[in-house]
Amino acid sequence: MEKTKSQKKVINAWAFYDWANSSYPLVITTAIFPLFYAAVTSGNKEVIGDYEADVVYFFGFRFVNTALYSFVTSASFLVVAFISPLLSGIADYSGNKRYFLSLFCYLGSLACIGLFFFDVSYLEFSMIFPFLASIGYWGSMVFYNAYLPEIAPPEEHDRISARGFTMGYIGSVILLVGNLVAIQAFGMPAKWAFVTVGIWWAGFAQITLRRLPKNPYHHKVAKSDSLFQKGYQEIKKVWKQLKHQIALRRFLRSYFVYNMGVQTVMLVAILFANKEINWPIDPTTGQPDTSGLIIAVVIIQLIASVGAFVMSRASFKVGNIMVLKIVVGLWVIICMAAYFIHTPLEFYMMAAAVGFVMGGIQSMSRSTYSKLLPETEDHASYFSFFDVAEKVGIVLGTFAFGYIEDFTGSMRNSVLVLIVFFVVGFLLLQSIPKVKALLPQKSV
Repeated sequence: MEKTKSQKKVINAWAFYDWANSSYPLVITTAIFPLFYAAVTSGNKEVIGDYEADVVYFFGFRFVNTALYSFVTSASFLVVAFISPLLSGIADYSGNKRYFLSLFCYLGSLACIGLFFFDVSYLEFSMIFPFLASIGYWGSMVFYNAYLPEIAPPEEHDRISARGFTMGYIGSVILLVGNLVAIQAFGMPAKWAFVTVGIWWAGFAQITLRRLPKNPYHHKVAKSDSLFQKGYQEIKKVWKQLKHQIALRRFLRSYFVYNMGVQTVMLVAILFANKEINWPIDPTTGQPDTSGLIIAVVIIQLIASVGAFVMSRASFKVGNIMVLKIVVGLWVIICMAAYFIHTPLEFYMMAAAVGFVMGGIQSMSRSTYSKLLPETEDHASYFSFFDVAEKVGIVLGTFAFGYIEDFTGSMRNSVLVLIVFFVVGFLLLQSIPKVKALLPQKSV
């Protein structure tokens, strides 16, 4: 059935939130802030095991600087995993997903602006900003993703999900390049880049927030209702339904495991390259020239947009689960190769491969889950379980990565645990039964 002009506007507005908020994972969690953080927290070196590492003191406890960053990030995911199911239940009962989407959007964007005031001398206070920015970004995603099954039929979910990720990759690169030009050519302090992320995120999100339906199922809330109690009842109802959705439950189990590896790679890739790659020495400073890290980031983002498109087309021919198996298998190979790389050229090649599979697996995971949902009005509640699987997985993944680094003094040893995540995730994908919505569309 041909879409109306208003439906197209809603779909485009939905996808535009990826354009708005993807500046956070690129600039804040991947490119500029990790390097800024590593620079301002370095200099206090201590020997841990067989390695010399930069350490910081946080509430009196000693941490490897990058391990502390991993732990704070893990804590933010734990908070989101704890609060999102209840808030999703409230959103479904009240029909007000858009309110919670905007709430987390503004929390995240304001926290990004707050990073301007990051000061290593007040580390305990300063780490509040990346903590809240992470909660804002990931908290908003559960309500954003929950709109997908409401704005389009299942057969279009792969394509629309890929469109969102593609717009996000392109938009975030534009902002990153603009910041880099301002830093390199005009001497803008790096911390101003964090302010631009907050403005970009909240500003472009207005397109999404104005056009998405506020209460598509026209739910009404009585004055005597306790929203917390009703929210809990909504989640309890969906949990009971989920027990009977075999394919959906088994997909969540697989996603929980392989996504531990995906998200951990995304969060620590630049920190890994900064520490473990033998960058050439800059003759003017006598320090390693890590400017190539930004090149790698741009490579990852641009190729990720291609990967999202290719995987959405491939699902049409071979089905969602087969595409996911192929991509997870490629992740295993990439992580095995990452353990042995040492040169910038090797890292660039790996970055290209990571970009391709990163775009594909993120887009395909979201649309696969959306296709598996039963006929329901409780989309936010269902997506809260997707969100919990994602966040708890990230907590375990980043904590395991940080713990191994903190214990051994080397990030390279932490890569080994990622291989385990992907192998187990691949094996769990084998257990998902055939479902019509996930089969090749040419055979349906």
